[in-house]
Amino acid sequence: MTMLNTAPSYTAPTVRRAIAIFLARFDRLFNRWIAAVIAHRERQANFMVLRYRSDRDLKDIGVNRCDIDDTLAEQALARLRTQQPERF
Repeated sequence: MTMLNTAPSYTAPTVRRAIAIFLARFDRLFNRWIAAVIAHRERQANFMVLRYRSDRDLKDIGVNRCDIDDTLAEQALARLRTQQPERF
């Protein structure tokens, strides 16, 4: 009887572990990409809502028409800061 499998026995767990790590990293990358797409669409929707508001409505919430983009960008950064855990 001859041995057809000449590879060392430790290669199978090593390969499985490498594949598991790759899939975990790909999963995180994909989740981040989806979150970025959702955040972008949310900013677009907020922009459209504010764009079609009257000047009086915008003044009531403290936003000038020319500052809509800047205000949305500031709010997005503030939301991002609150959602991310602090890193030491």
